[in-house]
Formats: sequence, structure tokens, C-alpha cells
Amino acid sequence: ELKEIVFVIQSQSNSFHSKRAEDLKRDILKQAADLGKELPTVLLIHQMDGHEGAWTILPLMRDFSVTYGRNSSWIFFCEEDTRVQVLKLLETLGRFDESKEWFLGKALYDEESTIIHHYAFAENPTVFKFPDFAAGWALSISLVNKLAKKLKSEPLKSDFTIDLKHEIALYIWQKGEGPQLTSVPEFCTDDVSSYKVEHCATTFSTFLPLCGEPVKKEDVFVAVKTCRKFHGDRIPVVKQTWEREAAIIEYYSDYADISIPTIDLGIPNTDRGHCGKTFAILERFLNHSSPRTPWLVIVDDDTLISIFRLRKLLSCYDPNEPVFLGERYGYGLGTGGYSYITGGGGMVFSRIAVQKLLASKCRCYSMDAPDDMVLGMCFSGLGIPVTHSPLFHQARPMDYPKGYLSHQIPVSFHKHWNIDPVKVYFTWLTPNTEESLDGKKAGYNREDL
Repeated sequence: ELKEIVFVIQSQSNSFHSKRAEDLKRDILKQAADLGKELPTVLLIHQMDGHEGAWTILPLMRDFSVTYGRNSSWIFFCEEDTRVQVLKLLETLGRFDESKEWFLGKALYDEESTIIHHYAFAENPTVFKFPDFAAGWALSISLVNKLAKKLKSEPLKSDFTIDLKHEIALYIWQKGEGPQLTSVPEFCTDDVSSYKVEHCATTFSTFLPLCGEPVKKEDVFVAVKTCRKFHGDRIPVVKQTWEREAAIIEYYSDYADISIPTIDLGIPNTDRGHCGKTFAILERFLNHSSPRTPWLVIVDDDTLISIFRLRKLLSCYDPNEPVFLGERYGYGLGTGGYSYITGGGGMVFSRIAVQKLLASKCRCYSMDAPDDMVLGMCFSGLGIPVTHSPLFHQARPMDYPKGYLSHQIPVSFHKHWNIDPVKVYFTWLTPNTEESLDGKKAGYNREDL
């Protein structure tokens, strides 16, 4: 029965994202009503719990078990851009016995061991499968009850949440004692309008959001963090690739080099974090840039970014809201920690977010503290949630499964290790002639990088 499925949408409290999640919820309930079925429960993650770590799912298992453990059969998770064919989903889940422990989804796997998964399964990374959240994934209530029981006796230990889909699959697998992911062909990430989707219970709708005209070039202030030792090798890559897309760009260093030019902020370079440098950039943006510039982007000197695509993405966000946007990681979320935007993929701030942060007096506990984590801690204390976009990437294209990148028009990648960064930029991040203005999928011809 449809009423035995609990739908959980990975929603966020930012106004753009919460509206999209509400639209999906309405669509699911309308389909159920049109089928004449008793309505299922549809939950939005950001409304479920005041607890900062709700987005990591596992802390919610006990609530799911207590509330739905007796009268439900499945918990089905999806993203705000997942499109659900309710009847087809019902038929698909009906093939599996919910009294058994099932973990269902569209399978992703690493082709080589990767830093973002702590080099797990190094001998053969293809053996371990984890779900593509964009296609939706499901847990039988029997498995939810088992996980809830385990969490009661053994609280979550992990300090960092880096790639949630992989970490959830590892936790469920329990080193071989729990179920592996069962791949379900009806869970799809093909475009809604694709000819391939007839058999699909789920499809995917947006590869790069666009909500009107892209924001103007002059509305984005780009700050590049660098230091003297990288002026000769990293800065030329920025200049060969994405610098021309930025109308306002400044390079911040520990040494003033007029050939670039760089600005010496008077803060020595540190080998660890760059908190002092980043807060100096935030102060400079607030006090020395045009007050009419609504957006600040801070990137590393080895970040590859498409400012062209970022301007499209920013059309969806209200610069009058405190926005802190990028790729979300978590720290200590099982024990009252915080979420943060990981710096290498790029950190995007609305001016109002910077104003609120600097007015708060929350600052670095040391000049070489990790800037991204301190920012996460500060914004968490202010009650300003980080806003996650999967289009920002802390690592290189080769560090992600091909199937995961296939339904994205990425905004950034990071690191120059063992790659040709110029080639990566021109393969993955330059505006493509086929990149349509409505943000649908582009016809990429990408080499394996």
C-alpha cells in the first residue's frame, strides 16, 4: 500500500531549496490522490529536527523506527530534483519482501580508490556499491529497525561526514554483516524528457538550476587565496582558464607581486589552515569593495571553477538572505558538531552573510586554523545554515564515479595532482555550445580524466 511508504526529501531551509522540496511533496501527494490511494507520509528533512546533523540521515533512524516501525514497509529517500512516478515506485518496491533487510538504489562505485572515500577497498574499489541519491534509495522497515537498535547501543563515531552516500552504505554493510546495496534498474537519473525513462520509477530534473537571467558578471567578486611559492605554477593555470570569466578578481598572497598582481594582506602564509587570511579577505570585501556587489566567492589557487555557470546558479538565490553556499561537509554531527562548506571547491557568500558573520565577533581561534571549519562553526552559532550544492567539488573529476558526474553540469573541481588542470578545465568546465540556457543536460564529449 502507498500509505506504507514514508517519503523523505533531502530538503534545505534556504528559500530556493525549501520551495523546490515543497513542490516535490505536493506532486507526490497529488499523484497519490489521483490514484485514489490513501496518502503516504512525506517528510522534509530540514523540518524534521532542529538537530544540525539531520541531513546525514543516520541520526534519524531511531525516530523513523519509533514513529513508523509498526505501520510502514519502506522509507524512501530522494533529493528535491528527483522526480517520482508514484505508481511505478509502488510496483518496484512491491517486488521485495519488506520483512527482510533491503537496501535499494541505483549503484555507484569507484573505478579507483579515492581520497574522498579514504582510499577504501584499495585492492578493488569496484566491489563496493553505494547509492546515487539523485535516483532515490530505499530501506525496508526491517532494516531501519535494525539500524535504530544498533545506533542505540553504539552511537555514531565518525568525526567527519565527507561523502554521505558512501558513508551510509558502509555503515549499513557493517563490514559484511549487513546488506549490500541491491541495484534497482527502475531507480534512474535520466532526464525526465529522455526516451529511456519509460521503465523508470524515478528520474532527475535539473542538471544546473537557472531561475531567470544569470547574475551579472559585476555582481560576483572573486577572491583567490595564494602564496608566493605558488605564484609561478598555480596562478598561470587560473589565467589560462577561468580568470577571463570574472569581472572582479583579486589575488591575495603573503607577497605583493605586481606582475599578477597579488595583494599582500600582511598575514604570513601557514602550512595548515588559512583562517587569518580568509577573515582578512572577508573584511576587505565588506569594507573596500562596492557595497552594490552582492556576492563573494573565495577559492584556492588550485580551484578550477566556471564563473559562467556559477552566475546561472546564483540566479536562484536571494542575495538579501544570508547565503553560505558550496559543497557541504560535516564535523562531529553525532555529538552536536556543525556543517561547513569545504573550501577547495569554492565558498560563496552573500554580502549579508558576511555582514552578519563579522558583526558577530566569531573569529579564528588561531591564524592557521582551518578557515572552512571555523566559518561553519561561526555560521552554525549564528543559526545560519550552510547551503549545499553537489555541483561544487573538493576533489578532481577522476575522484568521483562517472555515473554521479553524468547528471551534473559541474561548477568547480579542486587540486592539480597527477592531472593536466588546463585540460580538466576545458573538458569539464568551459561553457559548451550545447549547454542549453534552461539548465538541462549538455551533450558532453568528455575524455576520461
